[in-house]
Amino acid sequence: MKVKVVTPKAPSPGTGPFSQAVIDGNLIFTSGQIYLTPEGKLLKGTFEEQVHQIMKNLQAVLEEAGSSFADVAKTTIYVTDMSIYGKINEIYGSYFSSPYPAREVVCVKELPLGAKVEISMVAIKKQED
Repeated sequence: MKVKVVTPKAPSPGTGPFSQAVIDGNLIFTSGQIYLTPEGKLLKGTFEEQVHQIMKNLQAVLEEAGSSFADVAKTTIYVTDMSIYGKINEIYGSYFSSPYPAREVVCVKELPLGAKVEISMVAIKKQED
């Protein structure tokens, strides 16, 4: 049975036909996050600040779902320019420790709202005692 995850600490999907995340069994599937603030505004800061905003959004969604970055099994990163790969690796990597999640980076032509990067995750839900 799928359970919808909702937190005001990350951007709302608004009227879109998707959820911030869903839990199915012991798996958490996040929607892709771009660098929107929780209020739904595209962050105008530096590229580094934008990637940190994405990670903050994902962290908030995972925490609401009863998980954390330590429980992430798989990540997908979409970029519009592979020249930013090294900088994303540096920032993204600062949120994890070994064993790192499985991951791919896919270069695409465009992302929503003109964003340069979007990240989604699959995590394991912590078992309640």
